Amino acid sequence: MGMKRRDVIKGGLAGTAAAVVPARLLADSLSDSFDQAMEPAPQAVPAIAPPDPAYDRHVLEIARREVARAGNRLWRRDIAGIADFARPSALPRLHFANLENGTVRSFLVAHGKGSDPEHDGWLKHFSNQPGSEATSRGGYLTCEWYNGKYGVSIRLVGLDGDNSNALERAIVLHPAWYADPAMISKWGKLGRSEGCFAMAPGDFNQALMYLSGGRLLYADRIAPA
Repeated sequence: MGMKRRDVIKGGLAGTAAAVVPARLLADSLSDSFDQAMEPAPQAVPAIAPPDPAYDRHVLEIARREVARAGNRLWRRDIAGIADFARPSALPRLHFANLENGTVRSFLVAHGKGSDPEHDGWLKHFSNQPGSEATSRGGYLTCEWYNGKYGVSIRLVGLDGDNSNALERAIVLHPAWYADPAMISKWGKLGRSEGCFAMAPGDFNQALMYLSGGRLLYADRIAPA
């Protein structure tokens, strides 16, 4: 790669969120790789979770709390993404919480292979360590689009100590075939990323329209006990 990620960090991009998003400076410096162990099935069967108004209210409460905690580091506060890794990858667990009208829309999202070494579809642990290939918990600022390995993707900046290496680790939001519902019909789970938030290609335009551009993406185990 033309630019080392560590040089980007040392160049002042690891300070405040506003200082780490020069689009053209970083446009070709980040990459991710995905699990090659599985091939997509020919027919997609959508993953369905039964309606749960109490759970949706809980998602909205988490979204309001985390948007308030992020404060003026966010550029937009109307919609927040909440990734609930207490759920398995076979269920929609990336929730778009609309804080203006109180609605929740949910999508599939893959977790990192380092968080699920047995590849059983459940996230076991988070990690912020470079090379861990794991998902990191915490709040992220969604930044500009860039054209990367998976096509148009959304750059992410970690806002917490638990995900402070997101930029160095090239953790982004991108589409991937292994996050398609067809994987669930064939394998009962999604494939795994190297720590990125990978969505089904058919859903990713929703992230481009409603979650990018300075909004919050928050990841943790949030499902009520």
